[in-house]
Amino acid sequence: MAVVESSTTGASIPSGDEQLVAERLDQLLVEHDPKGDVVAFLGAQFDAGLAWVHFPEGEGGLGLNPKAQKLVMERIAAAGGPNPYYRNPIGYGMGAPTVVAHGSDAQKARYLRPLFTGEEVWCQLFSEPGAGSDVASLSSRAVRDGDEWVVNGQKVWTTLAHVSRWGMLVARTDPDQPKHKGLTYFVVDMHAPGVEVRPLRQITGDAEFNEVYFTDVRIPDAERLGDVGDGWRVSITTLMNERVSIGGAVAPKGSGPIAEAVRLWRQRTPDADPVVEAARKDELVRLWIRAEANRLTNLRASQNRRLGTPGPEGSTGKLAFAETNLRIYEFCMELMGADAMLYGSYEMNAPRSAMESRSLQQAFLRSRANSIEGGTSEIMRNILGERVLGLPGDVRTDKDRPWAEVPRS
Repeated sequence: MAVVESSTTGASIPSGDEQLVAERLDQLLVEHDPKGDVVAFLGAQFDAGLAWVHFPEGEGGLGLNPKAQKLVMERIAAAGGPNPYYRNPIGYGMGAPTVVAHGSDAQKARYLRPLFTGEEVWCQLFSEPGAGSDVASLSSRAVRDGDEWVVNGQKVWTTLAHVSRWGMLVARTDPDQPKHKGLTYFVVDMHAPGVEVRPLRQITGDAEFNEVYFTDVRIPDAERLGDVGDGWRVSITTLMNERVSIGGAVAPKGSGPIAEAVRLWRQRTPDADPVVEAARKDELVRLWIRAEANRLTNLRASQNRRLGTPGPEGSTGKLAFAETNLRIYEFCMELMGADAMLYGSYEMNAPRSAMESRSLQQAFLRSRANSIEGGTSEIMRNILGERVLGLPGDVRTDKDRPWAEVPRS
């Protein structure tokens, strides 16, 4: 098959793939107003196979090269259409790949379309008060009762749980197995009896994170993803896609946080000290280079990505994103001077989306979470050291011991 370089993406896409995607896009944009009803447009986009072009046909995709997805995103954005990621970031970036890789035909048919349209928001129920970076040590229990599972336990730092319909839940189903082998993965109805969501207020004033309590919550066995005891393997699909989702977004050149820094630089009053002025200019250029290097790295990673579990490139992008984002907003606060302390209205609110627009001061405070959410920067470095550089792994004395015998605080 001939390969061409897309004029819009600069990526090498098989010519047949590009032609099919272009034809589907032309038809979609002619028959459906991208600036009209959001749910209707996204539903039509899903039906056209343009939700995730690398997904199988009938599941929101066309079974094509994933590089063609950027063509879809750019054409729809240029037409003023909606971005499904911002409506349902966890469902779009993590839930959908997990359902496609491990779900039954019935689960795919039930979940993928309303997930993509944003009609049903998803959340991720992994972390616990005693199991943060070491997710496999979690203690929430799921006990089988006929065709159902009864779940008890607590999860924490659950983004958007307060507006979610479905949650991706990992629970312990066999405490006599080692911690990685006794887990099972479920899709849980966040409106089910026994599910309690409590907001966690952040330094920004928002409550996009939550703690979630499960008290005798019943989940049908039909809502299990993967085999019993295979929850860790399924969760890896979610976790690696999470890191791609958080750190791997490919924005246009010079956009995002670095665009805000450049805007502030142009609006600033130059410092009277030429040495200070030169030093700040050098810092801005260094940050722009870092942002662009990270963008290009993510572009290559997204083009190489295939259906299923991404490789360690997601951890690379997530680590670089967290550190670069933090430094850019620190630089913005420095340029703002005393105005950086003027936060404005500090309302305790619970936003529908973690992606809502923020003031620069709020974005600066929010960026502190980037090095923690989706796996801490320390965990990302461990993954890169072990899986990319081939360095010896951490000492893990509990790896082969039954979970029930591992001491816990």
